[in-house]
Amino acid sequence: MKAIVVAGGTGGHIYPAVAIINKIKEKEPKSEILYFGTTDRMEKDIIPSLNIPYIGLEMSGLNRKKIFSNISVMSKFFKAVSKAEEEIKKFNPDIVIGVGGYITAPVLYAAHKLKYKVVIHEQNSIPGLSNRFLAKYAEKIFISLPNSSSYFPKNKVVYTGNPRSEEIYNVKKISKEKIGFDKDKKLVVIVMGSLGSTTMTKKIKELIPGFKNKSYQVLIITGKAYFDNYKDVKVPDNVQLVPFMDNLINILKDSDLIISRAGASTIAEITSIGLPSILVPSPYVTHNHQYINAKELEEKGACVIVPEEEFCKKKMIIEIDKLFDNIEVYSKMKESSKQLGIEDSATRIYKEIKQIIG
Repeated sequence: MKAIVVAGGTGGHIYPAVAIINKIKEKEPKSEILYFGTTDRMEKDIIPSLNIPYIGLEMSGLNRKKIFSNISVMSKFFKAVSKAEEEIKKFNPDIVIGVGGYITAPVLYAAHKLKYKVVIHEQNSIPGLSNRFLAKYAEKIFISLPNSSSYFPKNKVVYTGNPRSEEIYNVKKISKEKIGFDKDKKLVVIVMGSLGSTTMTKKIKELIPGFKNKSYQVLIITGKAYFDNYKDVKVPDNVQLVPFMDNLINILKDSDLIISRAGASTIAEITSIGLPSILVPSPYVTHNHQYINAKELEEKGACVIVPEEEFCKKKMIIEIDKLFDNIEVYSKMKESSKQLGIEDSATRIYKEIKQIIG
């Protein structure tokens, strides 16, 4: 197979794209992949480091507040379309796969103009602008959460789940004992995104003393930029603070509860593992999509939502205790989370693509 993959901006787009690439290579080792991304976002470093051929295009997202600044955005869009057309013709792919971010718009539009087959994947419950724009050009639209289907033409939608979840499902567990915790006590993991959060750092600092003398243990991942902010905190014996963990997924497989944001990757991770969660959606994202993501889990009984403004020592300790003290509620949450996880998501996407290209 010859495939062009396009995704950019955040890990929530990039890592599902990589999961699809890995599945194609697993099924067809001689496949040729070409990746399109931006010239200035994180994919420009991540993708070449994985030895995947990369083409960077200069592109910006639309500015919803400063309308006139979008004149330059449209200029970049048409230049990117032109360059993408040249590269697509040279590569001559069997399929072009868009996995989110504004960089997908010019590349998939160019591919459609050239009459190449196009598919898109949406990670969030509410689709981004690019995927809404591209829906009319796509042969198929793969979604991670069931409620996304209402935004797209029904005959094109395939519920595949997030391809990242299949990789997570196959990751090996690291026991809590190996990172210094008691294997017989429950473990709560608190992480507010890979970089941490300015607003949540203060709230988590105030929460830490409340864990003293609790029967469970707590691992707090602060984010590298915020680790020093915790130097003045007296940390109880049952709590560990670390700036970052590159094997967090492995550790989550031996954890009992996660308190985190509600980005698309996080949703994929916790449902793949079947991990109960208390989700604190970021209120600083477009269309409040993290809250909508979390709401879809909450409606199925798979999580508890705590808005950022309500996150405080008293409320969080009550919520954690309530879950651990009620075995029936906790077990139901665990089962509901697992039911939302799709263990073969990348494989489903691969099979759909194979059908499209024949």
